[in-house]
Amino acid sequence: MTELVRFLVNALVSNKEAVCINETEDGIITVSVDKADMGKVIGRQGKIAKSIRTIVKAACAGGEKQYTVDILEAE
Repeated sequence: MTELVRFLVNALVSNKEAVCINETEDGIITVSVDKADMGKVIGRQGKIAKSIRTIVKAACAGGEKQYTVDILEAE
């Protein structure tokens, strides 16, 4: 699932080196991107972030593990 999120986020950002994606055993995927790319990943009123979360939920539907996506600003 991490590779799917990486593919989606890398298609949106301009600074691909600053993208950091981590997955916990609980099924939480944290995405941190550069401050300049936050707007591109979140989108207007969170529409792109919501779309990413919807794609991840659809990809893991029927599976035994559920995933959630959290988007953070890189430090």
